[in-house]
Amino acid sequence: MRSRLVSWIVSASLLAGCGSTALNPVTGQKERTVLDEKGEIALGQREHQQVLKEYSVYADPRVQAYVNALGQRLAKLSHRSELAWHFTVLDTPEINAFALPGGYVYITRGIMAYLDSEAELAGVMGHEIGHVTARHGAQRATRQQDASLGVLAASVFGALLESRGVGGAGRVASEVSQVAAAGYIASYGRDQELQADGLGAEYLSRSQFAPQTMVHVIRVLKDQEQFAADQARAQGRAAPAANNWLASHPSNDQRLQAISNLAAQYRNLAEDDGRERYLQAIDGLHFGESAAQGLTRGRNFYHEGLQLALTAPAQWTVQNGADRVVLANPARDAMLVVRLLPAQLGANHDEIIRQAFQPLSGRTERLVINGLQATQFTGVRANAQGQPEPLLLTVVSGPGSNRFVMVWGARDSAALQRARVELVQARDSFRVLTAADRAAARPWVLRTAPYPASGFAELARRSPLDSPQSHLRLLNGVYGGGEPRTGQRVKVVEVQP
Repeated sequence: MRSRLVSWIVSASLLAGCGSTALNPVTGQKERTVLDEKGEIALGQREHQQVLKEYSVYADPRVQAYVNALGQRLAKLSHRSELAWHFTVLDTPEINAFALPGGYVYITRGIMAYLDSEAELAGVMGHEIGHVTARHGAQRATRQQDASLGVLAASVFGALLESRGVGGAGRVASEVSQVAAAGYIASYGRDQELQADGLGAEYLSRSQFAPQTMVHVIRVLKDQEQFAADQARAQGRAAPAANNWLASHPSNDQRLQAISNLAAQYRNLAEDDGRERYLQAIDGLHFGESAAQGLTRGRNFYHEGLQLALTAPAQWTVQNGADRVVLANPARDAMLVVRLLPAQLGANHDEIIRQAFQPLSGRTERLVINGLQATQFTGVRANAQGQPEPLLLTVVSGPGSNRFVMVWGARDSAALQRARVELVQARDSFRVLTAADRAAARPWVLRTAPYPASGFAELARRSPLDSPQSHLRLLNGVYGGGEPRTGQRVKVVEVQP
């Protein structure tokens, strides 16, 4: 799991004063801090509400109760058992887990799908509990007090897009993805991540799980990296970097070596790893995107709530975000960013363009896209330095009473020109959801099934996944090789009836 700090870093780093001294419960050492325990709890309580605005809580009381019970068991054996701990499963396919100061721990259903036992889930949660018990959030807030962050939310997201090959995207990001840029980017330091891995192993041992399980948890992440690289190569794309530009945490290779050395110091407990309990708990778990957030199926995107569908050009990819959909070309130097506009933003298309994008000059063209009234704008606006830059976008009325904007982005004018035909094709795919679209937009769920004698090849025949054999191996922890026993329960993905 790659832990993420949320936007509380910004507010905590601006706290006034020189701070006080606090005892670190894990190390027993005194350290200067701008956040005492009361401050941690108050900050966690406040920022918990922000997390719930960014993510939905997974609406399955059974899964929530299972995760909370395991988390409380681990927390009571931790260095800060006196805290009021809160454990929440978030409704997102992201493979992640993170924590807030004061005892707030979040697990995504995305990472739960790829874990294989209760012990592995405990290892992930123990790692996040370790960030809280070792006061890593307070430590970072203290360091930030004396050093300006120097990065506003929009420019953080703009830099992220630019690092992926979409130069000049910072201004687009400031108007398309404020929520996504508001935090959730920076990671803990290398030493903190390694310490949290070690604490995860310690809390596993205290709860009668094998500390060596942390090795399996890190291998899950390594397999994810390898799977992403293999899929990219198969599609003719460059393999994604193992660590992005903001990654200050150690690579999974480093973490694997470190935790292997540490786990070897513990007695290898022979207790039940809780695999059967875990598989029972996650049977029926939503897999991939949820219908409420929109579904990506190959090059198609469907959103039943908004009644819209989009299709990316050949070789382009669809990236479904919390508040936007991005259709990107293979070179990642051109994209179409689609988002829902606020209802109160302008009475007509021209007002929307003026108020939201403040162009210096330009021209408009009235269009009808699959029966929907639209306006294409081509012009110029001022960038952050006050210099003119191109602005291309399309405003669409509908489906329903909603209005949408499609912002065209590219690394430079040459990239825009190369991608112009595909950008028009992507724009013109915007449509009201059809009956065929609805039939294709059925959610997926995780189920368990006995492993057949003919192996993953048989399971793949009825799987909706892309590259089903490889993906099923990844889901069941044997992507690097090996086979489950015939008759053993394994995870499969099915289309929800």
